[in-house]
Amino acid sequence: MLISQELRRTNIAEYVLYMWQVEDIIRAYGCDLAMIRREYISRFELTDEQREDMIDWYGNLIRMMREEGKTQSGHLQIIKIVTQQMAELHEMLMQSPNFPFYNAEYYKVLPFIVELRSKGSKDVSEIETCLNALYGVMMLRLQKKEISTSTENAVKEITTFLGMLSDYYKKDKEEGLKFDA
Repeated sequence: MLISQELRRTNIAEYVLYMWQVEDIIRAYGCDLAMIRREYISRFELTDEQREDMIDWYGNLIRMMREEGKTQSGHLQIIKIVTQQMAELHEMLMQSPNFPFYNAEYYKVLPFIVELRSKGSKDVSEIETCLNALYGVMMLRLQKKEISTSTENAVKEITTFLGMLSDYYKKDKEEGLKFDA
């Protein structure tokens, strides 16, 4: 919860990836708040107030996952909205002449996006495709599985690209970006 608040403020791409991981943690515990409290939250050194806030936060996420039918798979609407906002900002950055470095980074990543979309879902935005790639590699690393050099190179470029988008997202929220020439 505390991590998600900080990431939402500082790096929106990392926030989305973190929240996807939280959804998976909740699913791993069978959407059972008592089990999450006993076996997961208890591992953290928290004040009583922080612990109660965290229990409430997980409880609210579980409730939303149940209401939205996301207990087995998929992402919460609140996270989908953030991903959509990222995709919309990406489109605005691409259409504006004011962000040449972002455009250049996008075209460096585009071959990876095309390849990923040919293997996966074409029904998601290019930004979600990039996020899916990073999340997939993160899961492979957690499982201590080998990651090819070509995948490592793609991840490096995608990470740079999403980092730029996250920086622009933060700047747009804090100051507003100027998209016109």
